[in-house]
Amino acid sequence: MHRLGSSLVNWYLVADDGRLTAVDAGLPGFKNTLEADLARLGHSTADIEALILTHSDGDHTGLARALHEAGARVLIHSGDEPSLRKPGLKPGDASPPHLLRELWRPGLWRLFAAMAISGGAMPKPFEGAETFSDGDLLDVPGAPRVIATPGHTVGHCAFHFERHGALVVGDALCTKNPITGSRGPQVMPSFLNVSTEQCVASLALLEDVAADVMLAGHGEPWRGQPAAAIAAARAR
Repeated sequence: MHRLGSSLVNWYLVADDGRLTAVDAGLPGFKNTLEADLARLGHSTADIEALILTHSDGDHTGLARALHEAGARVLIHSGDEPSLRKPGLKPGDASPPHLLRELWRPGLWRLFAAMAISGGAMPKPFEGAETFSDGDLLDVPGAPRVIATPGHTVGHCAFHFERHGALVVGDALCTKNPITGSRGPQVMPSFLNVSTEQCVASLALLEDVAADVMLAGHGEPWRGQPAAAIAAARAR
């Protein structure tokens, strides 16, 4: 498994007998270095057979069109397919009234600036994605199991790559807070979630997953069983 992206956002490549699945697609600006990044791993975009998305936020879907045009299938949970097809403002805890109360945070402005520079502030619609459901075993390289973890978005999912001993959690958890910079397992800031209460409840769905490493959309890999990371997140 390979981690790509920047200090702000991660996306991942999973190799399985020479075949590749991308998990999430980072920011649109990552396209500028995409071929060079893949070449360092001995691959090209043509080697990526599928892109599976943990959710539809613009910092996780930026390369979707480029990878699809290179031949990759694009798959997302049915709950987030509408917002992939037609991006818009999030409801719930992330609705504009809640977000406006957080504009005093310097870290939020830094995030906005980084997103804007890399093209993630105005995500482009993507049509033609295949959909999956909770519990599905996906027919893509690596054969991950879908674990629906709603809260950050309506259709947010994690992926368990059992043969690789890895759990990719997207934004169900982060190990570096993108606003405050604080490190360690934690749920995403409330004003970025549809329902932070549901985010916390969804942690229980990951607690018993057997994996040696947990990979998040923001922050460094967590080495060890997910249960320990979830305990730390709950403690925060």
